[in-house]
Amino acid sequence: MTEHLPALQVVIPLLCAPICMLVRYRDWSWVVALFGSWASLAIAWVLLQQVIATGTISYHMGNWAPPLGIEYRIDLVNAFVLLIVSAIAAVVTPYARESLRTEFGSNRIYMFYTAYMLCLCGLLGVTITGDAFNLFVFLEISSLSSYVLIAMGNDRRALTAAYQYLVLGTIGATFIVIGIGLLYAETGTLNMVDLAKRLADQPLSRTIGAAFGFLVVGISLKLALFPLHLWLPNAYTYAPSVVSAFLAATATKVAVYVLLRFLFTVFDVELSFGFMPLDTILFVLAVIAMFAASAVAIFQTNLKRMLAYSSVAQIGYMILGISFANVNGLAAGVLHLFNHALIKGGMFLALGCIFYRLATVNINDMAGMGRRMPWTMAAFVVGGLGLIGVPLTVGFISKWYLVLGALERDWWLAAALVLISSLLAVVYVWRVVEVAYLKPIPENATKIEDAPPAMLIPTWLLIGASIYYGINTELTVGVAKQAAQQLLGVS
Repeated sequence: MTEHLPALQVVIPLLCAPICMLVRYRDWSWVVALFGSWASLAIAWVLLQQVIATGTISYHMGNWAPPLGIEYRIDLVNAFVLLIVSAIAAVVTPYARESLRTEFGSNRIYMFYTAYMLCLCGLLGVTITGDAFNLFVFLEISSLSSYVLIAMGNDRRALTAAYQYLVLGTIGATFIVIGIGLLYAETGTLNMVDLAKRLADQPLSRTIGAAFGFLVVGISLKLALFPLHLWLPNAYTYAPSVVSAFLAATATKVAVYVLLRFLFTVFDVELSFGFMPLDTILFVLAVIAMFAASAVAIFQTNLKRMLAYSSVAQIGYMILGISFANVNGLAAGVLHLFNHALIKGGMFLALGCIFYRLATVNINDMAGMGRRMPWTMAAFVVGGLGLIGVPLTVGFISKWYLVLGALERDWWLAAALVLISSLLAVVYVWRVVEVAYLKPIPENATKIEDAPPAMLIPTWLLIGASIYYGINTELTVGVAKQAAQQLLGVS
């Protein structure tokens, strides 16, 4: 059975989706989704341990050898991302049961879990596959189900947000499939390892250059790199809280992984950062994202919208690390995939707890919330410290390696910009702290309790993990550094 774990990683959530649709009695669809997410986490953990122990795993679907057959290929990079995605799903699913009763109701709840399992299947498939067209197919599975999940928000603007995401997501997908088609026309293969070998053996042509451009732009739209991020704020703001948490912690992270895979595996480092001036382009866009998105976040009154713009800024940090194209910088980018998933997932879950009691996440309605919902607000504030990069949080580890990567390239200005941009995070986190802890509880405010344990425990699992991995970095930093060396082809 263990030899088929790569296939089961995708097949289990794929099978759970129609079962959720068929099993409609009360919470049974939730039980199916819970099984699918926890089984995915267990498989991802075993695969990561196998890769660490024995190296890259190659699984041939239907025993058809690549490049003719579809290959699932797991190395340290995507094994790490598989763990991130499945771990977030395993934490979010228990939370969803109580949260959705308030924001979605019990009517047709099985449809939600069906779309949720399809989204998880798509994200895991994108991460594990070694076939370029298969990657596109899974990307569309995750995207189409994401549009449905976002549209399930109780605000009518959720439909507009989903439609905007659909239009821009379709443009990004079109760019990606054009890029893959051009690569196939030039090389005659879709297997990523085989693509890399054939591209290395032939001179650069206009077709390859065009494919490179289409892929970078299309993937950048999917990962919400500034200025291609316009779909993200509304999508995160008006989606159900559980959807905002899941997508913020997984979808853009998988898209960043796809960018890494094409830049460093399919196209080599010399092409991506030597012949093409991509390091300069990515550096400029990342810095603008870090400052512009953080500045916009400061003026938001809806806290979900504030975290959405914060996510755009945090994606900037990941892309900044990639732009350095060295071990420490790339390790920082890979590491921040994991770290930001913990932080932002936990903070969105905390906002879901607040919405559960207040039916709003507007900052103007949160006076005295630190005393009314102490555990929830404590989780939000601890997550905010991670965004700032305070020592003993995972955010500090990410920014430390970003600074090391900048200094390794003698980009002193980049190191300074990382530190200065963190001050903007201080401002928008402090706004929440000021209202929640320093303002008095309104006299006409109704008495409320903290969120139920079914929602608080998953929230604190992610927030607690952001502290634990900020102190014990053996697993995360070790894997991220080895993954960076593997991508760069250095020992």
